[in-house]
Amino acid sequence: MPVGRRNTAHAVFLQFHQHRAKSLKKLENELVEELEEDGVGLDEIKTKNLTQSPTDPFQMFHQVMKTGVIYATSRANKHGFSMLDTEWANMGQGAPETGPLPGAPSRDFHMNIEDAQLEYAPTAGITELREKVADYYNTLYREGKESKYTYENVCVVPGGRAGLTRVMAALGQIQVGYFTPDYTAYQQALGLFMRISPSPLLHRDVHEAIMPSEDFRFEAGGRGLGAVLLSNPANPTGQSLEGEELENYVKIARELNLALLMDEFYSHYYYDGEAVSPEDGGADDNTNWPKTVSSAEYVEDVNEDPIIIVNGLTKNWRCPGFRVCWIVAPKTICEMLSSAGSFLDGGANAPLQHLALPLMDLDFIRRDTWALQRHFREKRDFLLRELSALGITVQWKPTATFYIWADLSALPRPLNDCLVFLEECVKHKVICVPGVFFDINPRDIRNLKQSKCISFVRFSYGPAMDNLEKGVKQIGKMIEYWKANPESPELYALSSF
Repeated sequence: MPVGRRNTAHAVFLQFHQHRAKSLKKLENELVEELEEDGVGLDEIKTKNLTQSPTDPFQMFHQVMKTGVIYATSRANKHGFSMLDTEWANMGQGAPETGPLPGAPSRDFHMNIEDAQLEYAPTAGITELREKVADYYNTLYREGKESKYTYENVCVVPGGRAGLTRVMAALGQIQVGYFTPDYTAYQQALGLFMRISPSPLLHRDVHEAIMPSEDFRFEAGGRGLGAVLLSNPANPTGQSLEGEELENYVKIARELNLALLMDEFYSHYYYDGEAVSPEDGGADDNTNWPKTVSSAEYVEDVNEDPIIIVNGLTKNWRCPGFRVCWIVAPKTICEMLSSAGSFLDGGANAPLQHLALPLMDLDFIRRDTWALQRHFREKRDFLLRELSALGITVQWKPTATFYIWADLSALPRPLNDCLVFLEECVKHKVICVPGVFFDINPRDIRNLKQSKCISFVRFSYGPAMDNLEKGVKQIGKMIEYWKANPESPELYALSSF
């Protein structure tokens, strides 16, 4: 039997399997005894890394935990993954396919960079783009309302995570609430600045994907939270806070003077709207918009309500490489965020902000969103059918995003463990993201003996359809093997990592 090595994957397995510590230690002792009976000396056993922990040669640095996608990709890299290798199915990527979509308007990405654009852009972004972003929110969500956004309510940032980091840097000494599961990078964002005290919000009913607003009021008010961070629609579950419940969240934030930090990066990816697509006979003009959702719709005063929206070109406009995103907030907060950008990131790329201007034309957005929803709904439905056929269940059918929060509980051991599932997937040239990375635990504030997400993975249907077809085919082969050769996760960890 191969001896388990204390590599990165093994260390991560141990981190999320404290509930298996005794059985793991027992198996390890048995392996050492077998090796000793076979005449293997202690020095050789240590050489195999079975009885010693790795030393850190750079103790002046702390260990920076990888986010879920980066960890999954690093494991795939160990097995030869390359973005150019068409044999791989990357169902872990947190980005949509970026090429032309059927029925979508064309995008002209040719550019002539003027000398002035080689200068630094303002840390709040160029005024032209800020004005277009404000117009987008006013047109879609603030029709008939007296209070309107202006460019001063918009701060352009070099990516969503950079935007969240600016927000965290500007917050005072407060508690910031968060939910689980939620976006993996929140773990680092919430743990980075010591003024912030992360505080997990607890669902009374663990079977609910979205916390009801009355429970939200109880949790946020009872804890005295100063802010709450959440993705909406939710990454990884694909569920959405909308309508009256979203309005209640905004009202509660207003009444409690609580900053609601809304990550709305997937607000165009909705599949349950009532409007009729032009392709199916609906009007092809500005009277017929596809369903999108934003908390901006329920803000009363754009300069008084503590609602901070983070969005950008990364997901909804399918331009992740631009690294051009924005924060929409009261004018005073945007001024703070601009100041934070001066020492954190220096601002977004100037030429690409200018290149983004045509993408913010409202007619383009309407037509592009219709095409996006048609295309991604087809991929969602395909992946849901195929996963069901493989025995992988989905508690919450995603109504939004391009993710499926999949339950592995019914699979043969050890595939019902998300970290083992990834290890086997990458051997079959498939990538997904283990669920434990979405059970965010900044600064290890929770005594997390066993993650509630241990049997879940996130599949992305962001990639092209042929990628998904390859992925489910390879996963099917993997499952068939382990049906015939089941094994405990503990034994797998010691023998296969």
